[in-house]
Amino acid sequence: GIGFAIAAVLIVTGPEGRVVTFNGMFVTDSFGAFMKVLVLIASMFSLVMARDYLAREGVVRFEYPLLIVLATVGMMMMISSNDLIALYMGLELQSLSLYVLAAFKRDSVRSTEAGLKYFVLGALSSGMLLYGCSLVYGFAGSTSFEALAQSLQGQPSLGVLVGLVFILVGLAFKISAVPFHMWTP
Repeated sequence: GIGFAIAAVLIVTGPEGRVVTFNGMFVTDSFGAFMKVLVLIASMFSLVMARDYLAREGVVRFEYPLLIVLATVGMMMMISSNDLIALYMGLELQSLSLYVLAAFKRDSVRSTEAGLKYFVLGALSSGMLLYGCSLVYGFAGSTSFEALAQSLQGQPSLGVLVGLVFILVGLAFKISAVPFHMWTP
């Protein structure tokens, strides 16, 4: 909890304006800083609220806070991403942590089943997302969001549109949006 509070203070007191890092893959601005602080607050509350539940269920392990931290870092990477590959890296870091959290109660059959289903269907959605990213890269020539926006102006290529549909389907699976919500554990 204290680490999240320190990270939130560092984000708020960080540089003003728009900062581009890692050759344009990540962008930090005031909206991104606001969203990162919200994610940090939510993660801090989830750690505080989970303490009693984990003790009651008898599954107090040191991995739980570590997995929450990794998922939080993935969320913060997604917030700052300015490239499809950076978005994918953040999404997968978050997802892999959440797969383990879904199966955290090792002695529970339901928990193990939920974690396995989450992993298998998450792998399917990751495949669709990566296929869409490869189509977009192949037809647009870049994975940067700015270059993508420029390629979509005017008459976009059919391949770019099909790639964007695959990306949308992959993301919809990841967030369990209708009609891709039936698998959600």
